[in-house]
Amino acid sequence: MRREQLEHIVRAAAQIADQRDVIVLGSQAVLGSFHEDQLPDEAIGSMEADIAFFKDDDNAQADAVTGAIGELSRFHDSFGVYADGVTISTAVKPVGWHERLVILETPATAPGRGLCLERHDLAASKLVAHRPKDLAFVGALLREGLVDASVLRSRIEELPVDGTVRQRLIEWLQSVS
Repeated sequence: MRREQLEHIVRAAAQIADQRDVIVLGSQAVLGSFHEDQLPDEAIGSMEADIAFFKDDDNAQADAVTGAIGELSRFHDSFGVYADGVTISTAVKPVGWHERLVILETPATAPGRGLCLERHDLAASKLVAHRPKDLAFVGALLREGLVDASVLRSRIEELPVDGTVRQRLIEWLQSVS
């Protein structure tokens, strides 16, 4: 995905949900911090942006986004990318994540703005998911120096997970950095 495609998704999601703030939780949140030209292929290969909203207790806005611009929608067919409406709790995030959100606000996102997970919060969240594609994503960011291993370790310490999971993530980080 390219940044301009994420901007389009943010704009459309804001209009669909009638909310200015669109939270970008998935891997494509990295486009809030970096332009796609700065990122390795492992970081921009997804066609999907995970979108959530602060005020969506019944998941109605997320469902509306998925229905209108989700996978296999006319939007997806037309633009080659899509949004997956999710809840904020979908991703496990470090304590204080909401204070570090990266704002993606351009003329192309209006009337909305993307609130993207900060790169280290995103990496920690992806490590919790621990799927092969998530490990490749974080590994590529570390390899390219786009995520600092010591900051990532601090964020792992701030994750609301049990000690066994935390230790597994720290051991993985030590093995690749």
